[in-house]
Amino acid sequence: MQPQIPQNWPDRSASRFVACPPHIWHVQDVGQGPILLMIHGAGGAGQSWRGLTPLLRDQYRVITVDLPGQGFTRLGARHRCGLDAMAQDLNLLMQQEGWQPMAYVGHSAGAAIALRLAELTPPAGVIGINAALGQFQGVAGWLFPAMARLLSAAPLVAQIFSRMAGNPTRVAGLLDSTGSKIDAQGRALYLQLLRMPTHVDATLAMMAQWTLDGLMLRLGQQATPCLLITASQDRAVPPAVSTRAVARLPAAQWCDIPGFGHLVHEEAPHMVAAPILQFLSTLSPVAVAGRRNARP
Repeated sequence: MQPQIPQNWPDRSASRFVACPPHIWHVQDVGQGPILLMIHGAGGAGQSWRGLTPLLRDQYRVITVDLPGQGFTRLGARHRCGLDAMAQDLNLLMQQEGWQPMAYVGHSAGAAIALRLAELTPPAGVIGINAALGQFQGVAGWLFPAMARLLSAAPLVAQIFSRMAGNPTRVAGLLDSTGSKIDAQGRALYLQLLRMPTHVDATLAMMAQWTLDGLMLRLGQQATPCLLITASQDRAVPPAVSTRAVARLPAAQWCDIPGFGHLVHEEAPHMVAAPILQFLSTLSPVAVAGRRNARP
């Protein structure tokens, strides 16, 4: 039995479930043209693209997926929540569905997944929004993952955390801590996610299994053209993380949007859409032509 998509969920009519072992994926598919595969960050879901998708769908076929266990994707193997495993499983989903994306668009941890996925199936381009391409520093470097492993292994932790955090005041505080000011609709959607123990559990599992070591070692070998977009008020992933990555990526450019935080694509989708559309227009016509996936 598939989860019920709430009536207020953005683009609910475009939702479908796709079984591709080990998971049952929640996918939304809108628009026509070259495919853009949208990959959300840890703790979010496809709803985070609600403002950006309408600005892209007139020119592109926009496919959003919920990561394993997060949002409405059913987690089929709990040990497959790390970077490599999720990229591999997304790649299998793309192959099964016949998707050949022109570009991968990732937010935060989703940008790391997009870069890892580009190593498996190179697109014409990769776009990262406040890309989480750095490790925690100092004590946090070992404490946060260790805490996540401990919490994710303990029974009932997800249910307890969901009850504690799933109230409007705590959700508002969590969102404000990112440096972003999210509207009432956005806060309500995050509240719904945090009230889902399965979503919380999968997010903890992702944190526990997360490692960027291999990806960062290979960053200089990433030949795919990349655009990294940052927001100057991001309190979760400082813009310097992206500027350092751009210096190592052979074919990368950087764009900063002042005055917004980690969830800039939700706060100011028009300001994020502009550099995305500009970047997409510069990609090789040959590469783009090979990825004009008509809807089946």
